Amino acid sequence: MASTQNSRIRWLLIWWMFLVSAIAYLDRVNISIAGQAIANEFHLDNVHLGWVFSAFVLGYALFQAPGGSLADKIGPRRVLAGGVVWWGLFTAIITFLPVGAKSALLFLIAARFLLGMGEAVVYPASNCVVAAWIPSTERGIANGIIFAGVGFGAGITPPLIGYLMLHQGWRASFWASAILGLIAGVIWYAFARDKPAEHPRVSASERAFIQAGLPNAGEAGSQNTKLPWTRILRDHNVQAITFSYFTYGYAAYIFFSWFFIYLSSVRKLDVRASSYYTMLPFLAMAVGSPLGGWISDRLTKKWGKRVGRCFLACAAILVCAGFVGFAMRVESPRLASLVLAGGAGALYLSQSSFWSVSADIGKASAGSVSGFMNMGGQLGGALTASLTPAIANRFGWTASFIVAASLCAAGALAWLPVRPEPVTRNVSVAA
Repeated sequence: MASTQNSRIRWLLIWWMFLVSAIAYLDRVNISIAGQAIANEFHLDNVHLGWVFSAFVLGYALFQAPGGSLADKIGPRRVLAGGVVWWGLFTAIITFLPVGAKSALLFLIAARFLLGMGEAVVYPASNCVVAAWIPSTERGIANGIIFAGVGFGAGITPPLIGYLMLHQGWRASFWASAILGLIAGVIWYAFARDKPAEHPRVSASERAFIQAGLPNAGEAGSQNTKLPWTRILRDHNVQAITFSYFTYGYAAYIFFSWFFIYLSSVRKLDVRASSYYTMLPFLAMAVGSPLGGWISDRLTKKWGKRVGRCFLACAAILVCAGFVGFAMRVESPRLASLVLAGGAGALYLSQSSFWSVSADIGKASAGSVSGFMNMGGQLGGALTASLTPAIANRFGWTASFIVAASLCAAGALAWLPVRPEPVTRNVSVAA
């Protein structure tokens, strides 16, 4: 490891992606905290508010694969910078909607859909960074750090947005989110490069260390061969992790979209208590993501990728299902919040496995593979944003969480046949 001491640029990029990830989740979760204020101002019920939530996730999901393909073609540096400007614009534009505006619901749905389009490039672009900059044995912790930003951003959102709402109104909270994103995007564009060879501050020793650690580094041209979409979509490994990520997204978005409202309206916590208890699952995610990445890398080095990536993901998602199901039997709202937070943390122990395996499968097409996988996750999120209140209205909130736990169990089992090897051009690598 001494040879990498001359520079550590790859880790500076990863930590900046952590920050971009945190701000991206601040921009998307702010509406779940401000949702009741927005609903009251524009006379929306929970079902209509669910449509607004789903609009973001639908736009986010549909543009995952195109965003990943674009990042593969022109590089993550420009794609991510452009995406940040886009999502900052559509975070702020909602604040111009006047009180009592006609067609407010349609405006909110359109603005959130367009915001989702802009944010769709974030994680496929970050996976391009990982595929180009991070040796295979370090990808677990690298992805863990990036996705810790999800929990960190979502975790600071309730108190930050709650404070701004109480003192300045919900519009000020949206402006703060937009400005933070624009600043982070400008700095990213100034500092980042698509590949180590293009960065003036990367030392020769770090460049050689990275190149030696890339999957199949000895194969001529293996890192630069783009895969056709027909091969990606027909690969059984891609199909399996995409289905699993669909179930993952369904469970995760209950926390992002409905957890605050669940605590305040169902568990009867006041707004301040709900804001603080809403932080717990996201803080657990922030801890679980890098911890899962660290464990994954350790297990991979000792027993290989099947154990370190696939079996770890299977076990973690099963544990999440158990926590979510058990929480529905807990009467104390505070204890139930802690149990659900444990489920969220367990879920995020598997996060780095999804993105490490998609980078290994895709190689030079890591953006496309991870974009397709993440589209599955976000479609799961779009479904839960609208289906959760519908199930709750008909069968109760317990049923909504049990559905999420059941899907998690199915998603965990989908990992068992996965082989984390590159997609070939002619034959699917899955048995």
